[in-house]
Amino acid sequence: MTQLTMKHLRYFEALARNRHFGRAAEASSISQPALSLQIKELETILGAPLVERGPRQIRLTALGEDFALRARAVLRSVDELAALARASTGPLVGQLRLGIIPTVAPYFLPQLLHRLSRDFPGLDLRPREAVTQRLLRDLAEGRLDLALVALPVSEPSLVEYPLFEEEFLLVRPIAQADAVVPRLEDLSALPLLLLEEGHCFRDQAIAACKLPRAPAGEIMEGSSLSTLVQMVGAGIGVTLIPEMAAKVEARSAPVAVQRLAVPRPGRSIGLVWRRTNPLADRLADLACALADHDPMSQADAPKRS
Repeated sequence: MTQLTMKHLRYFEALARNRHFGRAAEASSISQPALSLQIKELETILGAPLVERGPRQIRLTALGEDFALRARAVLRSVDELAALARASTGPLVGQLRLGIIPTVAPYFLPQLLHRLSRDFPGLDLRPREAVTQRLLRDLAEGRLDLALVALPVSEPSLVEYPLFEEEFLLVRPIAQADAVVPRLEDLSALPLLLLEEGHCFRDQAIAACKLPRAPAGEIMEGSSLSTLVQMVGAGIGVTLIPEMAAKVEARSAPVAVQRLAVPRPGRSIGLVWRRTNPLADRLADLACALADHDPMSQADAPKRS
C-alpha cells in the first residue's frame, strides 16, 4: 500500500494555497497531470475526497480544509528542523527565501543581492516579490524565511529590524518644475495618482500626508510606480514615490521630482522574520550587516533644502 509522503503534503499544500491545479503545478515545478495524480493518490490513501473539482476552479472539502492546515504545520516544522541543522553549522549558508515588497524590489534588490553575495558567499538567496499582506502570510506559514517590508508591521510573532528610512517625493509634470511645492494639506485637492488597494505604499502615503482614505482629487489607481510616473509625464496628474525610486523613475518620463515641505513624510524599511525561526540569530547577523548600507546614497535624489 502506498504510504503518505512529504511530497503528497507539499503538492496538496500548493493546491490548497492556489486553489487551481495549473497554478499549483507551476508553483511545484511539475506538470498538471502529475500533480493531479499525486492528489488522487493522496485521496486514495486517506479514503476520502479532499477536493471538489469544478470546470474552472476547485474547492476544498471540509476534510481538505482541515488537512491543509495540518499539512502546513507539518511542513513548517520539517523546514524548521532543516533550519535548526543549518543554524548549528556556523555562518549562514544554503537557501534563504526572502520576500520583498514591489515598491522596494526594483530599486534595492540588485544592491541587496550584490551585498549578500559578497558578505555571505555560501548563501543561495531566493527572492520573491509580493505585497505586504501576502509576504506576512507566507512568513507565518513557513514559505519565507524573512521579508523586506515597510515598518512597523505590529505582529507579535515577528522580529522587526529597521534598516533605513526614506522620504516620499512629489512627482509633477516637467512644466510644473518651477511651481511652488504644495503643502501636505493641499495634496488631496490635486489630481492625484495612487497605487491600487493592497499596496502598503498607498496606505503609507495616505497616512503620512494626512489624506482621506479616498482622496477627493484621486483620478487613477496604478499597479506600479512606473505606471504612475508615466501618467504624470503625460500630464494626467501628480503622484508620490519613495525616495529610492527617484533615480530610476524620473529618467523614464518628463517629470519633476520634488521634496515636500517640512515635516516631510516618509517610511522605515526593514527586515522581519519569525521569532521561532531556528535561524533567528543568523538572520539578526545578516540584518546587522545590511544596516550600515544606505540605498539613497547611490540615488540621484533631489537635494535637501
